[in-house]
Amino acid sequence: AKALHYIYVDTGAMYRAVTYFAMKNHIIHDEVFDKEALIKSLPQIHLSFVYNAEKGFSEMYLNGKNVEEAIRSIAVSNWVSPVATIPEVRSYLVEMQRKMGKDKGIVMDGRDIGSVVFPGAEVKIFLTAKPEVKAERRYKEMLEKGLHPDYQEILENIITRDKIDSTREDSPLIKVKDAIAIDVSNLDKEAEFQAVYALAQKALAK
Repeated sequence: AKALHYIYVDTGAMYRAVTYFAMKNHIIHDEVFDKEALIKSLPQIHLSFVYNAEKGFSEMYLNGKNVEEAIRSIAVSNWVSPVATIPEVRSYLVEMQRKMGKDKGIVMDGRDIGSVVFPGAEVKIFLTAKPEVKAERRYKEMLEKGLHPDYQEILENIITRDKIDSTREDSPLIKVKDAIAIDVSNLDKEAEFQAVYALAQKALAK
C-alpha cells in the first residue's frame, strides 16, 4: 500500500474490535457468548483506522479509543472466529468496508474480500502459509509489541480459526477462481512484497 500510495485496511482488525467490544461489555464472558446481545449492540460500535506516522501504519480505533494492541491478544483471537460467523456482524462490517473502498486506491486484507466484499477487484491475491510459519510470525509480532505469547497456544488458535473460517456457512474462507495463490511459507518479507507488488503493477499497466 505504501509503494502504491494506497490506503491499507486490515478487515481482520475490524472483527477483532467487535470481539473486543463484546468482551469488554460482558457479551462474551466466562465462555458464554450472547450472540443476540451482540447483534443488538452493533449500532453502538463505531470503527475507524487512524494513521500513526511514528509507526508507519494505521491503527484500529473503537468508539474513538485506540485498541490496536488490545485486539491482538490471544483472548480476542480465541473468540474472533465465532464472532465472525454471525451473518449480522458480517453484513455490518462488509457495508463499512465497501464504503472505505468505493473510491478505490485501497489494499484490503481479509478472508472474504475477493469473494464477498469486492468480487470485482482488479487484483485478488490468496496468500497461504503453513500453520507453523503463521504461528512463528504472529509469535514474533507479539514479542515486538512487548507481549509474552505462548507459541503452542498461538499455533492451536491459528489451526482452529482456519478450520472455523473455512467451514462457516456465511462468507467462508475460500480461494475464488480469479485469485492468484502465493504460498509464502518459504519467502521472506521482501520476496513476498516483490511478488505481490509485481502483480499490482501488472494490473495498473493494463
